[in-house]
Amino acid sequence: MRLRAPEAHRSNAVPAGAWWLWALGLAVAASRTTNPLLLGLLVGVAGYVVAARHQPGAPWARSYGMFVKLGLFVVALRVVFSVALGSPIPGTHVLVTLPEVPLPEWAQGLRLGGRVTAEQVVFALYDGAKLAALLICVGAANALANPARLLKSLPGALYEAGVAVVVAMTFAPSMVADVARLRTTRRLRGRPTSGVKAVLQIGLPVLEGALERSVALAASMDARGYGRTAAVPAPVRLLTNVLTLGGLLGVCAGAYGLVAVEGAGYGLPLVAAGLAAAVAGLWLGGRRSVRTRYRPDRWGPRAWLVAGSGAAVAGLVIWAATGSAAEALRPGVAPLVAPELPVWPALSVLVGLVPAFVAPVPGEVKEPVR
Repeated sequence: MRLRAPEAHRSNAVPAGAWWLWALGLAVAASRTTNPLLLGLLVGVAGYVVAARHQPGAPWARSYGMFVKLGLFVVALRVVFSVALGSPIPGTHVLVTLPEVPLPEWAQGLRLGGRVTAEQVVFALYDGAKLAALLICVGAANALANPARLLKSLPGALYEAGVAVVVAMTFAPSMVADVARLRTTRRLRGRPTSGVKAVLQIGLPVLEGALERSVALAASMDARGYGRTAAVPAPVRLLTNVLTLGGLLGVCAGAYGLVAVEGAGYGLPLVAAGLAAAVAGLWLGGRRSVRTRYRPDRWGPRAWLVAGSGAAVAGLVIWAATGSAAEALRPGVAPLVAPELPVWPALSVLVGLVPAFVAPVPGEVKEPVR
C-alpha cells in the first residue's frame, strides 16, 4: 500500500519538535563539511521541504526567506573580513594587493590590507557557506514549525520561558504583516507609501495594533492562571537545578565535540549523558508547574519518519566524515583543488527529502477580515 500524504488537520499534523529534530539533523550534517556542492545540496533539500510543506499564509512560514538572505550576508561578510584582515591560509595565487596599514606591536598577527590570495578567498567562501547552511537549516525549522504547537511540547519547567520566546517569535511577523497590509491599503487609496510622513502615518496604527495584541495576550494569560506554581521541597529544587545546569553544560560540551573534527569520539557520549541529566531535571522542575495540556501533539509514524530522516542524515554524514570520504567533505584550498560531489554523502543528504513526501499537506491560513 502506497504511503500518501493526507491533508493536515489538528490530529495528524507533524509536531513542531519533529520539524526541529529534522532541521537540527541537517544542521549537524552541514557542520561536518565545507564542500560547497554538498552544502548547496543541503540547502536545496531544506528549501524543497519548506516549499512543499510550509503552511501558506502563516506568519512563521515567511521567515525562511529572511534566513536565506541572512546566510548570503554572512558569506559576503566572511569574505570581506578575510580580505580586509588577512588570513593564516598560505597562498601563491595573488589576486590583488591592497594598501597595508601598519599596526602597533601589540596587534601582531593581524593586518589591514596587503596581499589577497585566491586561497584565502576560497577558504573564506567555504567557511561562510558552512555557517550560512546552518542558519538556513534553522530557518527551515522556523518556517515549518508552528510556535504555538512547539510551546505545547515544552516540559512544564520551561513553559514560562517558552511563552516569552513564542511571543517574541510571533510579534515580529505580525508587525511585518500589519505594515504590508497598511502599505497596500494606502497604495489602493492613492496615498504615498514612502517618506517620513507616510512612515509616521503607518507606524501609529502598527504600534496601536501591537499594543492591543499585548493587552489581549496579558488578559488571556492572567485568566488562565499563568505564573502559578506549586510548593516543592527545597532538596528537590536543589537537585533540579544541579541536574538541569549540569545536563545543559554536558550537552554544550558534547555539541562542541560533534562540531569539532577531532571531538566525535567523546561528543556523542557527553550529549547523551547531558540530555539524560537535563531531562531528569526538567521532569523534576515540571512538578512546580500547575497546568494541563489541551489536545497534546501526537507522535505518529509520519512524525517519527520526519525526525528520523534528519537524524539519519546527521549520522550518515558523520560516518562518512570519519571514513574514506573525509577528504571529499573538506576540499583543500592550499593547493587549490576543485571540489567534487561525493556519491554516498550526497545520497545520505537526499534522505532529508523524506518529509516532503510523508508529512501531511498543510492547508492555507486565511487572514482575518479587518
